[in-house]
Amino acid sequence: MAGPLAGVRVIEMVGIGPCPFAAMMLADMGAEVIRIDRKTKSGADNPYPVLGTRHDVMARGRRSLALDLKKAAGRSTMLRLLESADVLLEGFRPGVMERLGLGPDACLERNPKLVYGRVTGWGQNGPLAQAAGHDINYVALSGMLYSTGRADSPPPPPLNLVGDFGGGGMMLAFGVVCAVLEARKSGQGQVVDAAMTDGAALLGAMMYGLRGFGAWSGQREGNLLDGGAPFYDTYACSDGKFISIGAIEPQFFATLLNLTKQSDPVFTKRWSKAHWPELKERLTALFATKTRDEWCRLLEGTDVCFAPVLDLEEAPRHPHNAARQTFVEIDGVTQPAPAPRFSRTTPPTPGPTSSPGADSDAILADWGFTRQSIEALRNGEVI
Repeated sequence: MAGPLAGVRVIEMVGIGPCPFAAMMLADMGAEVIRIDRKTKSGADNPYPVLGTRHDVMARGRRSLALDLKKAAGRSTMLRLLESADVLLEGFRPGVMERLGLGPDACLERNPKLVYGRVTGWGQNGPLAQAAGHDINYVALSGMLYSTGRADSPPPPPLNLVGDFGGGGMMLAFGVVCAVLEARKSGQGQVVDAAMTDGAALLGAMMYGLRGFGAWSGQREGNLLDGGAPFYDTYACSDGKFISIGAIEPQFFATLLNLTKQSDPVFTKRWSKAHWPELKERLTALFATKTRDEWCRLLEGTDVCFAPVLDLEEAPRHPHNAARQTFVEIDGVTQPAPAPRFSRTTPPTPGPTSSPGADSDAILADWGFTRQSIEALRNGEVI
């Protein structure tokens, strides 16, 4: 099968973080995505040495065209490619594409149906739009970073999942698919402004709702889902490994108590925050009496709402993940499989990562350039 986005053509300006993640999501679903890599001199410094290698998982499934956009011929080549594209993705600071002569006005003039997807940390406007930043800063501004972590320590960096990938890349992918659907009705493209500050805040919609309702305090580790509740937390086992418990509903908590043979009446007071520290101590001592595997044999697959806390080596080998083929191996690299799943338009397994510029000639030929024009671009060191 070709995937649900088969026939959609996307041009990705190569960058880091959310833009390649969004492009990977679209390519995973069957869109034809070509990467516009920088044409660099051999031996040029690369601050991110994983880029362009087979371990650059977020670059999978796309071909690469190395193009010198500082040359007029490079810019005109780009604009010609955009005539046949449905989507352009870019993740530079506001104004960079405009200075290259490839801003929204120039591109939409060439292709009025183009969806111009932009992802940045702070957004295309606002007081911080031109400031440098990274995931941790954008999540901090959304209120979500403050709400994460233990009460007696500073908020921990939540990897770069919330800003780069959840609030940035996924919002960009969602936004451009929405805009493509609209463009097919209206015949008009538009700009999609995906800001990681906006996206991270949106991911916190439930917490803001609970706060307005009076059910979410401003104290970290003092709420239902932030490690405050003893029945929704992680615990250390006797072997130094960890398990997760999410027994919120009464029937699930009752199953936990039954399987672990806990009958102390204090557990009936689990909704009293005053008793949470005592209950946390009880459960901490309980789970420290067995290894993680022992707890798995007792609790996994039951209605306790339980799972072992797995590391990156263990997760692909877990029987559930293996049964669902949650992970795949591409070019010798184990990595997450495309998600979500489709009952009919199942996309193929993504192809491997292309090195920068490896597919320049083939891409241009497939997108309508003649052999003579490709040779001219190569002789002019544009590609």
